Amino acid sequence: MYYYSTVNDIVMTHSEILEKDGFDIVKVHFERPNENGFDFLDLTLPGEIVYKSFGFSEDEIMKLKRYAKNNSSLIWDFAQKGGGINA
Repeated sequence: MYYYSTVNDIVMTHSEILEKDGFDIVKVHFERPNENGFDFLDLTLPGEIVYKSFGFSEDEIMKLKRYAKNNSSLIWDFAQKGGGINA
């Protein structure tokens, strides 16, 4: 996973471009520390499809999905180039 950003103590990372069922996807991971470890949310682009989450409220999940969608063009670009540090 490649680092993308930290906003309000929530770290976002993403994968390289992967293939799933004949389509290109990018996995996106959000996490923030809590008193027992981490809250997390995993989704795929395109479509902001959440496939795993723990500790985030429904409102927070909607905001994180919106953040991923609004940044998706940069995330895809960075994923093609091996992370933002290489872009």
